[in-house]
Amino acid sequence: MTTHILEGPAIMIGYTYRLRLEAEGPVFPDGATFAGQVRPAAASEDVLVTLTTGNGGLVRITDSALDLRIAAADTAGMSVGSVVVDMVRTDVAPDLHLGFALDIPVMLPVTRGL
Repeated sequence: MTTHILEGPAIMIGYTYRLRLEAEGPVFPDGATFAGQVRPAAASEDVLVTLTTGNGGLVRITDSALDLRIAAADTAGMSVGSVVVDMVRTDVAPDLHLGFALDIPVMLPVTRGL
């Protein structure tokens, strides 16, 4: 398995999080549906957030771009450290794992409680 480390924005506890994922090929075709679970660690049984195309957590932009969105109410329940998420295409049988996982840092913002 190849590991690539790319820098991106951290999740700020209590704020909405958005990340655009861009692939080199047509990974997110029109009409496809996706799901992903955000957990404190890959081996954790605790699901912090379930993201789907149906609930707006995963939004297809183009065949090669998808937005990952986590609501402020969901980040508010996270702890400082990091979370992991991966994605599965759910409109095919059997479901198809997209073959990547994200490890996203979670930080406590200085400006909070407004």
